[in-house]
Amino acid sequence: MKTTRWIHSAIMALTLAMSGCNKQGGVDTAQFERSFKSAEGSVQTSADKVVTAIKSADYSGALSELKALAINAKLTVEQQQVIKDLTTQVETLIADAASQVAGEVGLAVKDVPKA
Repeated sequence: MKTTRWIHSAIMALTLAMSGCNKQGGVDTAQFERSFKSAEGSVQTSADKVVTAIKSADYSGALSELKALAINAKLTVEQQQVIKDLTTQVETLIADAASQVAGEVGLAVKDVPKA
């Protein structure tokens, strides 16, 4: 019973840590938004999806939309660079969150034998 409680605690820690990253945590979308402000309809829609995903902390959704946007042949050199920069920022944020969660889960697992 105590082991189950610790597993649930670890899951809750993971959930809280990921939801705690709801702030934009270093992901600056301003340059991205400026670069795509005058883009054509479908490209603009895709760019808006990226920004919305980042602001709602859906980083995996943002990455998949960024990858789809990156293969669009109608992008300027500036837009391609901004996509690369934003992708790097989102990937870094995900890696940092994963490291933090792994550390918290590791601490929770260490405490299981003590219980």
